[in-house]
Amino acid sequence: MENKRSTTYLPMILALVLSAGIVLGLVISYFTGGIVPSFSGKPDKVGNVIEYIEANYVDTISKTTLVEKSVTGLMQKLDPHSMYIPASEFHAVTDPLLGSFEGIGVSFRMEGDTITVINPIPGGPSEQVGIQAGDRIVKVDTQDVAGKKLSTTDVMRLLKGPTGTMVDVTVFRRGAQALIEFTITRDVIPTYSLDIAYIVSPGIGYMRLNNFSATTYDEFHIALAELIEAGMKKLIIDLQGNTGGYLQAAVNVANELLKKRDLIVYTEGTNHPKEMYFANGHGLFKTGELIVLIDEWSASAAEIVAGAIQDNDRGNIIGRRSFGKGLVQEQLNLRDGSAVRLTVAKYYTPTGRCIQKPYENGGTDDYYADYYHRVVNGELEHADSIKIADSLKFTTPGGKIVYGGGGIVPDIFVPMERNENLKYYTLLINKGLLYRWAFDYTDRNRKKLNRFNSFADFNNQFLVTDEMFLGLIQYADSQGVKREGSDFAASDARSRVMLKAYIGRNILDNEGFFPLLNSIDPVFLKSIETLKEK
Repeated sequence: MENKRSTTYLPMILALVLSAGIVLGLVISYFTGGIVPSFSGKPDKVGNVIEYIEANYVDTISKTTLVEKSVTGLMQKLDPHSMYIPASEFHAVTDPLLGSFEGIGVSFRMEGDTITVINPIPGGPSEQVGIQAGDRIVKVDTQDVAGKKLSTTDVMRLLKGPTGTMVDVTVFRRGAQALIEFTITRDVIPTYSLDIAYIVSPGIGYMRLNNFSATTYDEFHIALAELIEAGMKKLIIDLQGNTGGYLQAAVNVANELLKKRDLIVYTEGTNHPKEMYFANGHGLFKTGELIVLIDEWSASAAEIVAGAIQDNDRGNIIGRRSFGKGLVQEQLNLRDGSAVRLTVAKYYTPTGRCIQKPYENGGTDDYYADYYHRVVNGELEHADSIKIADSLKFTTPGGKIVYGGGGIVPDIFVPMERNENLKYYTLLINKGLLYRWAFDYTDRNRKKLNRFNSFADFNNQFLVTDEMFLGLIQYADSQGVKREGSDFAASDARSRVMLKAYIGRNILDNEGFFPLLNSIDPVFLKSIETLKEK
């Protein structure tokens, strides 16, 4: 009987002893700063280490800081495009893809140590109260900002804010007797993916997209309809420098250009089943001649559109090999205002190409230095320097050979210019001297320039005089860029066009800029030549 009784109580005694041991261990751990073990079956190693550091590190350190650094490091090791977005950077990172932001509605740049308004956004809060192009912002609320070398991020933090909030802005205006004070009520400010859409010559239309945001498709659809109404039969879509954005925006744009049941793209990941996107046949421009322009900075959603057009034999891709981003991200917004963008799938062009360039150990230096490797290898100047493995060759339904494994290889290659006779022009552009002199000229002559209400008037009536050009040369000389050499014909001709383009942008925005820029862009000129040959 006694043996039975002791057998009955033995498990209870062992349980009590075990519990006491656990409690004692926890107490010892607390007082010694040791790591508390996990009993979930899945040890929380990261959490334990953070607790240990917080309790024992030689200097004071915030647990929040440790968590932020841990998550950032973790995401960086996955792939180049998975990322952690701190709450402080959330709007700066995400607003460009939303198609709007909240603020006072001005485009600006730092001229030396002064915030200078390039243009108030039409219809925005700043324009409504009377802010003008050329105004220098010297005070925001009670903070003096004149003479301080603020970063663009610093300025945006001062001027941005929730819709309905007010901000006092004091400006210096050329010709005014005193500083001018404004109270501006912040509002939702639209941003645009479509830089410009216009008829280049009878029957040929041109559209330039700078990204693929939440509003891209609506902008594209409206502009496409207007070009068709204006008699467009052939279309150039310029995606040079377009770093991408939303996959769905790319799908919607491609849908306007492809026939029913044409495959646009498909995605697939270990934890995400294959998803295929087809054209629905309701596009506005399914049959006219089409060209897409790309360069080494065209990425992601831009490559989806280019790949869909190329793989369906819908049109020609002209330019240089694109960036090579074939990964798809989803964003998880966290309660503290931060977010995580995680790569969940790869996308594949209609022929089955994955155009993601190689990466190891997340975002390595080599991955982001790929452009410099292309420069060194000569790829930007010679098509035969593009190295593609035979295993990455694919064939379109029309029999065209296309390539995977690191960007979209264009059908027609246009090299980057390497003209020694353009050296002076290149220095003027790279050092920002052409832009700055054009802005100063515009600022001094706004009354005279504001008479131009359209690009046609500006282009036909405004000339870059010899006197103006001499002023630019003297300004460049004062900034350390000397006019050395003997043959300046090519450099001078290019500089005059860009000087006029920058002045045009200052008074007419993109409408006054891109037609002039295109007139000297070899990739654009090749597209026009190709269409006219056909």
